Amino acid sequence: MDGRADWSLRRAVFRLIVLAIFGTALTFAVAPFFAFRAVKAAARDGDGQALAQLVDYAAVRQGLRPQVAAEPVAAPAPPDIWTDPVGAVKRAIEPVVPLPPSLEPYLRAPGLYDLARGYRPGQASADIGDGGFPKLRYWDPNRVRIAVPPKGSKAMETAALFTFERRAAFTWKLVQIRLPEAAK
Repeated sequence: MDGRADWSLRRAVFRLIVLAIFGTALTFAVAPFFAFRAVKAAARDGDGQALAQLVDYAAVRQGLRPQVAAEPVAAPAPPDIWTDPVGAVKRAIEPVVPLPPSLEPYLRAPGLYDLARGYRPGQASADIGDGGFPKLRYWDPNRVRIAVPPKGSKAMETAALFTFERRAAFTWKLVQIRLPEAAK
């Protein structure tokens, strides 16, 4: 009897260890999806403190700058000689310098929430809901890319692409966003 109880205890401990290893591995693998959901929820709720913990703004800003600069920017109307003669003369004399792209609409909470739903900031209406289901595009132990197509779209080229980087064992931080293609 003593041998059976000992064997039963060993089997229970072995099962518990295997279950703990499996649970840890599963948590390790799905942690980026939880980080994405946390970014989306914090952006939806306008929680700036949570977003500061989840987003590496310097890295995201650096990645967004070339994408936004490639987009055509509507130039302001030039000053008219009849309504603003000083502005018109000043514009004629100074060199033409393109306006720097503004990244603020992409990095504020409403813009991040629209991007997390697969839309460019300001292009999603409030009744759309959560948008498309996030899909794993790349998984590596230290880097993950998650694509979010707009609701009802299956095309991955119109998806917003979020890149998360591991900062600790189960901590992921958003480091890059690829903007979705403009709707045609």
